[in-house]
Amino acid sequence: MNAPRTSLRSTPSEAVIASLSEELFSRFGDRFVVSAAVREQHGHSLTWVKNQPPDIVVYPRTTEEVSEIVKLCAAREVPVIPFGTGTSLEGHINAPYGGVSIDMSLMKNIIAVHEEDLDCVVEAGVTRKELNEHLRDKGLFFPIDPGADASIGGMVATRASGTNAVRYGTMKDVVLALTVVLPDGEIVKTSSRARKSSAGYDLTRLLIGSEGTLGVVTEITLKLHGIPEAISAGICPFPSVKAACDAVIMTIQSGIPMARIELLDEVQVRAVNLHAKLALPDSPLLLLEFHGTDAGVQEQAERFGEIAAEFGGGPFEWATKPEERSKLWQARHDAYWAAKGLRPGAQSIATDVCVPISRLAECVDETKRDIVENGLIAPIVGHVGDGNFHVQPLVNIDDPAEVAACEAFVDRLVKRALAMEGTCTGEHGVGQKKMKYLEIEHGPAALGLMRVLKRAIDPHNIMNPGKIVAL
Repeated sequence: MNAPRTSLRSTPSEAVIASLSEELFSRFGDRFVVSAAVREQHGHSLTWVKNQPPDIVVYPRTTEEVSEIVKLCAAREVPVIPFGTGTSLEGHINAPYGGVSIDMSLMKNIIAVHEEDLDCVVEAGVTRKELNEHLRDKGLFFPIDPGADASIGGMVATRASGTNAVRYGTMKDVVLALTVVLPDGEIVKTSSRARKSSAGYDLTRLLIGSEGTLGVVTEITLKLHGIPEAISAGICPFPSVKAACDAVIMTIQSGIPMARIELLDEVQVRAVNLHAKLALPDSPLLLLEFHGTDAGVQEQAERFGEIAAEFGGGPFEWATKPEERSKLWQARHDAYWAAKGLRPGAQSIATDVCVPISRLAECVDETKRDIVENGLIAPIVGHVGDGNFHVQPLVNIDDPAEVAACEAFVDRLVKRALAMEGTCTGEHGVGQKKMKYLEIEHGPAALGLMRVLKRAIDPHNIMNPGKIVAL
């Protein structure tokens, strides 16, 4: 299983790219693009990973067109990099070996909504907000909500989650089936619309979180939920980050069915207040949301208020109107951009880890001390209901000493989480930046098995090479 790490990838020659360009332009016309600006956009990352643009960008409209593109690339062993909306944080969409970026933004069809079965089928370029706008009048919603308005295909690729994960799970919990173009261009459907199956290998979950390294996801069948009868949100300040995390742990262990429970440390609160013109208490706080019946929501809120008081939290303030709730959660979703405002001109180095809920307070508290002791500006925000939190150091990328200090901090953060039986990433994914931690987290045998699967499905290593596992 643990085969040697021999390289199976090189950069295509200019002659190969020229030949491929001729065929792609002939087939796709103005949906074939080689301008420097567009190529750089498709090698862009929202973090400090160096831009590595592809040679070509192509915009397909159908699964069959994706298959055509992949077949042309496979014949020449040219890399293929799927592209959603470009909001990934770990270098997922970079093209370290050049190749073709397949931009899914024209694949926007919501193919079917089966209201009676609470599921739908969408193309990969549909974003989460577009889907929910379409579903709203049907009384349904799609619950997975990463901060960005990511594409559904991209969310599958990174096994995304978000603020609702504590109640509704992550992408692995809501995807029923996928249509995928494999590295040879063959089109495969991984499952049916049935809510459960014992028929064969679970190909759906193999591909969720594979970050485009095993194939290009083109269609997704998703579970949906009914819009709750009652929704209530509120904020609760705490004297310290540890107190807030301890309250979260007690809330989860008590079985209170929270829909959302988000942590903002005092640095992130300051950033959000400046960015969104809010007046949140200037201390660590939890943003909460309860879903259910009117009576159920009231009972959940009262029980949480009692727990919060035990840890010095309060007062618990309600956002009773829908527009107030929307403003509050939009401010939370904009936390990345808000944090950047704390140090204009600095690069944001957003990263995340996840630990068992019982270790959350310890991990966040140690991380907070690490930030203070090293003089970093690094807001903390997190989906703490499932032990996942994000840290966003703001760094002068032109100062080698600052960059080295930040890299050392991120390394300590990840190893701290792993020592607590956590993971190097709860939802951002591996990409390029966290590959080095996979063997520590999974062990050499498991990482070797990942390489075996990659080689078996993609023997020429054309699918998003240089991500997740090194070959």
